[in-house]
Amino acid sequence: MSHLLLRDNSVGKSYEPPNISARYYPVDVLPPENELIDDLLWMMQVNRDILPIWENLKTKSGEVTIMQSSTNVVLPKPFLLLAGISGTGKTRFVCEQAKISACEHNLDQGDNYCLVPVRPDWHEPSDLLGYISRLGCDGPRYVVTDVLRFIVAAWKHVAVAATATQITYKELDSVSPFWLCLDEMNLAPVEQYFADYLSILETRNWDNGIYTCEQLLKSTVIQQHLDQLGRNDLWQKLGISDENLLSIGLRSYFLSSGIPIPPNLIVAGTVNMDETTHGFSRKVIDRALTIDFGEFFPNDFSQYYFSDKKIADKLLNFPRLSKVHHQSELSAVAADPDGRKTIGFLSVVNSILSATPFALAFRALNEALLSVVCFNPADNTTLQAVWDDYLMMKVLPRIEGDAEKLSFDGDESLLTKLITVLEIQLALVWSGNTRPDLLRKAISGPEVSVACRSRIKLNWMQKRLVENSFTSFWP
Repeated sequence: MSHLLLRDNSVGKSYEPPNISARYYPVDVLPPENELIDDLLWMMQVNRDILPIWENLKTKSGEVTIMQSSTNVVLPKPFLLLAGISGTGKTRFVCEQAKISACEHNLDQGDNYCLVPVRPDWHEPSDLLGYISRLGCDGPRYVVTDVLRFIVAAWKHVAVAATATQITYKELDSVSPFWLCLDEMNLAPVEQYFADYLSILETRNWDNGIYTCEQLLKSTVIQQHLDQLGRNDLWQKLGISDENLLSIGLRSYFLSSGIPIPPNLIVAGTVNMDETTHGFSRKVIDRALTIDFGEFFPNDFSQYYFSDKKIADKLLNFPRLSKVHHQSELSAVAADPDGRKTIGFLSVVNSILSATPFALAFRALNEALLSVVCFNPADNTTLQAVWDDYLMMKVLPRIEGDAEKLSFDGDESLLTKLITVLEIQLALVWSGNTRPDLLRKAISGPEVSVACRSRIKLNWMQKRLVENSFTSFWP
């Protein structure tokens, strides 16, 4: 990351993108000539060190390739809810994902993983992002949390790969995902303590190959804290107080732009639904990918102790798109090159939901198209598998309520109407057929196939509605 020049005029700003390294001298306190010569030689060496990295990374800035393979999944969203009964391995799954990514990117184990047990008394964002404490004899001090330190660590990792003040598509291959695991996430009200993240999450944007995001911790707040507490106090707690180029650049960036959500940060909340936990509003569900862990990663007792496993989980990676702006962005998707099939599918589903509290809006369509881009289905069966998983992650978690809310008259309900239309829309995978598993891979033998997940879940939800006069997605 280059050192920010922090100029307001157009000439000064024009020097920022190509600026590899810089050293600041106050205009009224210039150093002696021998120090200037030493600094010049030092910066020449920095440029020589960076040149081979730059040559290795150079591609067209606006060119994006969603690197999907049999072993790698680029996620449509960086916020996951892992739902399931206790003991299924949700937390362990996140830890293993981080461990494999760390190994692939030559990081020390644990550098890209942070486990945060959620406390029932969390009710505001300061529990995650820190706060001013006026307790003690030393005067005011900023309490830095593990989460804020981890976010800065993710930015430090990004900054090593970046060749300018913003991360671009071309630098992503050398960046590891950083996994923040919020264990037992709904022990506290998520809408309260996670409010800042939920709002800022929707401001992530890739535009012409450049990643931008609104401030999670505002620059004005940082400056206020520095003025009150002393510059080195906060920077030291965040691990960027030294005088190397990386820390200097990050401090300048945070002072001018605040601390946004890093592009490589994946938040995974483990969720149990019982009498000790809180439910989720649709605001939370709309911003997350909900994974019913028992359906997507079922436990297989026969393989628990043995090394000859036949199935493994695919490696999950951070998103490289935030929106699908143009039809051309789907041109590489053989099964739906202009997105019309997916738009038609979602329109049919929404025709059932439109007069209910569960109706879908533009965000739902954008994320359906993102899923198609990310999984890049080559044929109609795989395309319907993408739709099937999308229903499980984004649509069905929204549906819950009693017989009145779901228009259940003892025979027909909202769920049975969905079943009727999906039997046609997902005809290739619905009944009697299997579909590719998009999140697991075969270690040997043919690809992993599963039954239609949304069919199983809808039938389960309808049965629950009949028996209890109430139903929900959650196990």
